[in-house]
Amino acid sequence: MAPQLHRVKIAPKGMGLNDFVAMQEGYFAAEGLDVEFDWKTFRGMQSSWKGLDYLQRPQDRPYTEDKADVIQGACVWGSICNASAGMGRFVADAYGVSPWAIFVRPDSRIRKPEDLKDVPISVGMRAGSHFNVPYRLEKYLPLANIKTVNTGGFGARLKALLDGEVEAASLLPPQIAMAEQLGLRKIIEDTFHTLWWVPQSSPPQIVTGYLRALDRAERALDADLKKYLPLWKLAVPAEFENLYPWDFSKFRRGERFVYRAIPLSEFNEVMAQVKRWGLDQYLKDNGRGFERRCGGVAGTQVGVNTIVMAGLVPVISLMAAMPARSGCPRQVRA
Repeated sequence: MAPQLHRVKIAPKGMGLNDFVAMQEGYFAAEGLDVEFDWKTFRGMQSSWKGLDYLQRPQDRPYTEDKADVIQGACVWGSICNASAGMGRFVADAYGVSPWAIFVRPDSRIRKPEDLKDVPISVGMRAGSHFNVPYRLEKYLPLANIKTVNTGGFGARLKALLDGEVEAASLLPPQIAMAEQLGLRKIIEDTFHTLWWVPQSSPPQIVTGYLRALDRAERALDADLKKYLPLWKLAVPAEFENLYPWDFSKFRRGERFVYRAIPLSEFNEVMAQVKRWGLDQYLKDNGRGFERRCGGVAGTQVGVNTIVMAGLVPVISLMAAMPARSGCPRQVRA
């Protein structure tokens, strides 16, 4: 008798290919998971969020409106903030590394980061595109001169830039590759870390199986990236599908998956920066005094990094539940 698969709903971030590769190659099923992609949430994350407050964004609605169990991902700050606001728990045992960049139109007067002084930059509020703007631009500009405007998701920001609605946009994959093919000008680029956040009730074996499948997909991508680049078509927003004859062979790798706990020093730095920027409104008790909720195996001991993190925000740690496997933990390649 074939083993019963656990049903799980996942909203891909769309910044990388791991979810799509894991589905195509059967890695989810090999881990005992019957995965359904939540395309409604995924497409909503690409759309405009204008007029929407925090807790009303498309990625918030599975928790605040639909009451659905969906595994999602966001930047470190976004995942921590979401967990603190009562929308599940963030997973401490793995992280992603994603490209980020600010683009302008080719006829723009803006040519270097300093030229962005007092220029509203299109972002998706309380997400990676938002966090990276002050975090990266403070090397070049006083915080008071760094401006953002909430446009929304991946596709909405690129569309706002192309339509002349904004002068600059904070972009992530695959919109970075799309902007390059459209001839837009890159002003600054860097990378940032992402985390996954899961429903409060997620069984450890499901989350662990999901991470293992992503890790296996990472190795497949390392072995034959060219094979999987056409999967970027799944992450292109609907309004852009026929806008341009996209050459996916020229798209880049996108987000990478790293099967290691995020360093505590980085966690503390992110929390300190967010507080200094005045963006910690949804971190209850300023991010401290939280009930320890490590959702691994009851009674097991977890690492000191996870213990400290768990004292700050709702966190699920699975290290104690994971048998050793080749390739885990992994070092990310530059």
